[in-house]
Amino acid sequence: MTEDVLFEIRGAIGLVTLNRPKALNALNVPMVDAMRAKLAEWAGDDAVKAVVVTAAGDKAFCAGGDIRFLTESGKAGDGGAARFWGDEYRLNTEIKRYGKPYVALIDGITMGGGVGISVHAPYRVATEKTLFAMPETGIGLFPDVGGGYFLPRLAGRLGYYLGLTGARLKGADTYAAGVATHYTAAANLPAIIDRLAAGEAVEAVLSDIHQDPGSAPLDALRTEIDRLFAADTVEGVLAALDADGGDFAKAQAAAIRTKSPTSLKLTLRQLQEGARLDFEDNMKVEFRLGQYVLKGKDFYEGVRAVIVDKDQAPKWSPATLAEVAEAEIDSAFQPLAGGDWAP
Repeated sequence: MTEDVLFEIRGAIGLVTLNRPKALNALNVPMVDAMRAKLAEWAGDDAVKAVVVTAAGDKAFCAGGDIRFLTESGKAGDGGAARFWGDEYRLNTEIKRYGKPYVALIDGITMGGGVGISVHAPYRVATEKTLFAMPETGIGLFPDVGGGYFLPRLAGRLGYYLGLTGARLKGADTYAAGVATHYTAAANLPAIIDRLAAGEAVEAVLSDIHQDPGSAPLDALRTEIDRLFAADTVEGVLAALDADGGDFAKAQAAAIRTKSPTSLKLTLRQLQEGARLDFEDNMKVEFRLGQYVLKGKDFYEGVRAVIVDKDQAPKWSPATLAEVAEAEIDSAFQPLAGGDWAP
């Protein structure tokens, strides 16, 4: 086992603590492997009535996956990135269909891979420190870890807005969006763990500790989001934003135009496809998209610009939406020659 994730049976619960606070608890290969093994073990342990996932440090629940590993492996062509994504997607799937209550305490930054180990669970508790986002289009990727399944199932066009723009939601908005099922002050999280460990029923504890998160700025934008993100092409979304001309629309258009054109088109198609797929078929599609991205240029350029050099000036290839051939996007969704992902 790795020290990057800690496991403990505490009373009636299995407690998982992500333990890479200096890396914002980003998931790496050993963490994914260890979580899969421990969840399988606890599934067969009658003493474990529920699983609770929390994180060390005061900044992040989990800020994503190990992007540097993925880019280095992708460049080397050693298959490590594909293996990581394959096992990470299996972990997401195992969480989705886990037979015992699974409670994710999404206190702090929750993005990418952190969303994958929380949003598919039946219980997700946000706090005033929660910061949720699926920012992948900004690094030449797409909202994976089940994003193609859960984003289009959010109310209205909210998921399309989040997936294309990478917009960030704070605690109250995370609850209003349905990303979180409950909200409470961060100071109350130890009490949740203690009460569940003492054997109290999950739903009773979470209902008791739930608090009114207050006004959610997102609620005032719902009508605009539904109208502005209704088009079935990225070009159509941008046309609607440009035609509107309001402050919100201008900000979203500007944000979209900083993203990888290829990623934007992949993402919109991914959400459209995912809206009609079951969870496992969606994950199969996301694995195909990952293999497509590894063969391109934008993922490596996005990571360079945003994470490595931090110049925030990626040079996308192709550089414009008009240059992204629909046949190329079609090809990304085709079955893999070497065999598709399976849970």
